[in-house]
Formats: sequence, C-alpha cells, structure tokens
Amino acid sequence: MVSDFTADELTIAAQVLRQRYGRDVEPELADSELALEPGSNEMTLCPTLYWTDRGAHFVVFRIADGRYKCQFFYSDADHYGTGRDSYDNLRECMLSLLRVQSDHERKSAGISSGATGSDLSDDYHGPPIL
Repeated sequence: MVSDFTADELTIAAQVLRQRYGRDVEPELADSELALEPGSNEMTLCPTLYWTDRGAHFVVFRIADGRYKCQFFYSDADHYGTGRDSYDNLRECMLSLLRVQSDHERKSAGISSGATGSDLSDDYHGPPIL
C-alpha cells in the first residue's frame, strides 16, 4: 500500500480546486486498486482524491511518495487522461487534469473561442511538496 496524502498535499489540492472553481471544493479521500506495472495483474492499494463537478468525476491517485496519476470520467465507459503516465508534482498533475477536462468540455459543447483550461495559473506560493 502507498502511504496517504500528506497535509501539505491536501492543502495544495484544496488551493488548486479553489482556483479552478472559485469556491471551496473538498475532495473525498478514498482508496483505489491499481496495477502500477504495465501488463501486471498485481494490484496496489493507492490513496485517491475524488471530486465531482459540472458532470465530470475526477480522481488523482498517489502511486508513490511524490508520484501521481489522474483521470476524469463521465461514466464507466467514458474515461479520459492527460496523455501522461504519471507526475512528480501534485499541482502540475491536477492543473493538467483540469485543463484537459476544461478543453474537452469546451470541445464537446462546440465552443471554439474564449478562455481555455490553459488559462489556469501555474503560480503557486504555498509549501513545497517534498
């Protein structure tokens, strides 16, 4: 089993979500079983952040100390990732996830102008993730 999210990581997650939605969004803490090695049937229990907003469900998995995976989905058969296997920075992981979902939402709605998910700021002035 991978160790739980740290207090600093939970603070960073809350800050990113507040920035994205303009209000406090408390992610739920959960555990997920993931096959961490490609082609492996061995499952590892990983701490997970889960939240839902605007019809999408989001998960961020802590797959090792300082390593994260993420995805969003609309149904059991409708899952999306960011195109990266993993991240070594929680803030970057979450921002990438939110950008991809925002861009997907716009594309699905047929919106081709205006702000996109890339308008989310990468500026962060809180405690570093160790």
